[in-house]
Amino acid sequence: MTRLLTLSLLAFMLTAFLFGGTAFAAGASQYRAELAKPAAASRLVARDIIWRCGAAGCVAVQGHSRPAVDCPALAQQVGTLISFTVGGVALAPAELEKCNGRAR
Repeated sequence: MTRLLTLSLLAFMLTAFLFGGTAFAAGASQYRAELAKPAAASRLVARDIIWRCGAAGCVAVQGHSRPAVDCPALAQQVGTLISFTVGGVALAPAELEKCNGRAR
């Protein structure tokens, strides 16, 4: 009985680890933005996304909106962006230019 319980518990933990790890990895896409000038605050909220900013730029976990919506929301608060990446992939120059159209 104890052995069966132990095996069941181990199977459950393995399943939770495998599926939990996959869900976390899929949902953990990150935004990175390099700013033309440093942000005034180390933490800010733009369109329900919490951004952490430092000397190298700002980072945030990707929200439920499209980058084409979230990028301009950040630019509106911090000014011109030099780059904006989603999960390590940079926006194309035309997309970045459109994003910076809302910069303050």
